Amino acid sequence: MNAPYDGDRGRGANGDPTGPVPPTPPLPADQDPYVQDAYRNDPFRAQDPTAQDPVTEALYDRAAHPPPPGQPAPPHYQQPAAGRHTPDPQQWAPPPPPEPQAPAPHLPYGDDQATTQLLGLDHLMTHASNERPESDAFAHLYRDQQHYEPQQPAPGPAAAGAAPGPEAVPQQPAPEPEPAPVAAAGKPSGGRASGLLKSSAVMAAGTMVSRLTGFVRSALIVAALGGAVLGDSWQVAYQLPTMIFILTIGGGLNSVFVPQLVRAMKEDDDGGEAYANRLLTLVMVVLGVLTVLSVVAAPLLVKLVSFDISRDPAANEVAVAFTRYCVPTIFFMGLHVVMGQILNARGRFGAMMWTPVLNNIVMIATFGLFIWVYGTAETSHIGVTTIPDEGIRLLGIGTLLGLVVQALAMIPYLRDADFKLRLRFDWRGHGLGKAAKLAKWTVLFVLANQAGVLVVTQLSTWAGNTANDQGHPGTGFISYASAQLIWNMPQAIITVSVMAALLPRLARSAHDGDTGAVRDDISQGLRTSAVAIVPISFGFLSLGIPLCTLVYGSSGAGIPMGYMLMAFGVGLIPFSVQYVVLRAFYAYEDTRTPFYNTVIVAAVNAVASGLCFLVLPARWAVVGMAASYGLAYIIGVGVAWRRLSKRMDGDLDTAHVVRTYARLAGASIPATIVSGAAVYGIMQALGTGFLGSITALVAGAAALLAVFYVAARKMRIEELNALVGMVRSKLGR
Repeated sequence: MNAPYDGDRGRGANGDPTGPVPPTPPLPADQDPYVQDAYRNDPFRAQDPTAQDPVTEALYDRAAHPPPPGQPAPPHYQQPAAGRHTPDPQQWAPPPPPEPQAPAPHLPYGDDQATTQLLGLDHLMTHASNERPESDAFAHLYRDQQHYEPQQPAPGPAAAGAAPGPEAVPQQPAPEPEPAPVAAAGKPSGGRASGLLKSSAVMAAGTMVSRLTGFVRSALIVAALGGAVLGDSWQVAYQLPTMIFILTIGGGLNSVFVPQLVRAMKEDDDGGEAYANRLLTLVMVVLGVLTVLSVVAAPLLVKLVSFDISRDPAANEVAVAFTRYCVPTIFFMGLHVVMGQILNARGRFGAMMWTPVLNNIVMIATFGLFIWVYGTAETSHIGVTTIPDEGIRLLGIGTLLGLVVQALAMIPYLRDADFKLRLRFDWRGHGLGKAAKLAKWTVLFVLANQAGVLVVTQLSTWAGNTANDQGHPGTGFISYASAQLIWNMPQAIITVSVMAALLPRLARSAHDGDTGAVRDDISQGLRTSAVAIVPISFGFLSLGIPLCTLVYGSSGAGIPMGYMLMAFGVGLIPFSVQYVVLRAFYAYEDTRTPFYNTVIVAAVNAVASGLCFLVLPARWAVVGMAASYGLAYIIGVGVAWRRLSKRMDGDLDTAHVVRTYARLAGASIPATIVSGAAVYGIMQALGTGFLGSITALVAGAAALLAVFYVAARKMRIEELNALVGMVRSKLGR
């Protein structure tokens, strides 16, 4: 028998006279020192997957749960000592502060609080889905063309107001959104972006159609009048109104008065209608007086433009007659420009691009009728001594009628834009004089440019008449102007389009003083346009003759024009580069530097053309003048590039641009050689007629493109690869 517990002695019947003591209730298991640790060391816990909770294990704080007295601590990793600022693990963590809605008031490491914005995870998560990938390699060119539409916060508590706090202001309930207009059936609405793209497409289509119809018009003029003295007489008379208009008022209209129209439209109570009517009335009065004076001074104007034609009595009589029919177009030319710019200021761009097509159509009909009555110059042998007065009258009235139709066709567009035409003679005190003073550098720019044109006109008509007397027709001024029209088409379609897309961003970067962005935009414009400009300029060397014999072959001057187009050829590259570089100066609102650069170009062109006139034979003198045009722009580009580099502290992408042009030229040279060999062989076999010309043109162009593409791909020209990728994405391949 075991001895009783000492604690029980004296209790019960014999130990306590008061009677039995009630038994002590058992302790709970978690407080009983003999039971609470009985199942702590479970030998099967490691094999039980449900008992292995990594989260619980990670959060278990062994320092807060020491083992019972006398039991050794388990051999586990002990947590380090709590730091000075470690939060109490027994307390809930405080809520994080709200994300900043503005730049932080204090930023370490010297960051600028005016330009640094802190973005939290919520911002990144909620706005990540709004990022739109670029559709192709050239999509960034047109990003600045899109209208900016700020995103409206979604209605609800999340976007209703400020963060909760003691000073939170109760927000007013958001108004119900207006119902969106229901589009017509079958005509889905595209929004502002689609409307802008539609306007751009209309402008591009109008420009293309205008260029093509102008090309047809030029071909009919040469076919009807030939490339000899009669053609030069017509070309002098036809060019005079444009020269007079640009020298007097045309240059200032585009550069100064158009921004004033936009300002008046935004600031005046009547939307700028009164200012536009004052400007239109002033232009009508000035050009009316100028037209009358030009009609009276027609013999002097012909002598000023071409002394050689003026000293030939028959040629001078025809040229003066043509001039008196053509100079009234100055009036209607000015009307068309002013009304077109009024429409442009009101967001109506189509009229300015499409109405010149009407002028071309009228002139095409006029010269087509002349050819139907008198025949082509090659068959009728018409000249300055044999052209009838009825023929001069037909061509003169048709030319004047074309500009009249072009100008009057703007009136319905103005009425559709709710613009009322009224004559206003209250010119004083409305800013017209100040705007005229601002046009000083632009007028000087035009004077310098037209001075070079005047020298070339004088020398080319003189050399052309001399060559015609020697039995070499088709080497005068009309051939020069016709070849230059073909040569200038890639520049007008490609380079101008690329820079039209880059100009908004370029102007903003220059205004903000972001030199790096200006450099990137200029580099992008040069390299992007070069992908097409460089091979086309070399292509003129191999395809110039079949192209001109196909278009101007009926005049008998196709081959001389082909040589002039070949002489112009490679000069298209510096001509395009000059255009892009000058846009940078205009973005910096610098018109003085382009003026000085134009003076240099005009002076070099005039001096080189004079040397060609003196040194070369008469039949090749005008061809040399065409080559001088490109030489002048090579020098002009060098001067302009150096000045732009100095303005931007040498921060120009020169190496990248030069490398791209060099690679494109390296790919174009073998393509030109192969294409030229194909053209020469075909034209030797088939002749210079229609069949030989079109066969040589198609085969030579195919060889040029194929060899250039293969060579450029081997050279890994990134701009060409991007262009090919864009075309493939548009075609869905």
